[in-house]
Amino acid sequence: MKKILLLSDTHSFIDEKILKFVKQADEVWHAGDIGNLEVTDTLKKLKPLRAVFGNIDGADARSEFPLDAKFEVEKVTVWMTHIGGYPNKYYKRIRDKIKLNPPKIFISGHSHILKVQYDKKLNLLHLNPGAAGNHGFHKVRTMLRFELDNSEIKNMEIIELDKRG
Repeated sequence: MKKILLLSDTHSFIDEKILKFVKQADEVWHAGDIGNLEVTDTLKKLKPLRAVFGNIDGADARSEFPLDAKFEVEKVTVWMTHIGGYPNKYYKRIRDKIKLNPPKIFISGHSHILKVQYDKKLNLLHLNPGAAGNHGFHKVRTMLRFELDNSEIKNMEIIELDKRG
């Protein structure tokens, strides 16, 4: 079993409220718009990190992290990208590829809108953790926490940190 903390859109911001949950996880996944790499460096010092770069990320993040991360944890296939859309409205770069080989979990960030939605057509779970940083139009900073256990996704939790700013 693995306890996963999923966050996105930190935009160079990290604080003790985020780190409290990082310390409780087995792995941390960051769905892009990292901002300053001090964010991911801090996360990597505490837990294994999987991350993708987002549209605001510069050459340093783009050289360290991929556009798409495809991996398997506890027999659960995952595809994480920053701009991916959501069921019935996948981004055009994703649309055909996801139909050919859908993962069990598809993760995107970018919108700053927390969303957990099951795609019945592709038989996958779409996750967007919202935004954990202070930059953007979201009102509350959010993340997701869940467990992967022998091909099952369990104990999905929304984490509301506090109001932005």
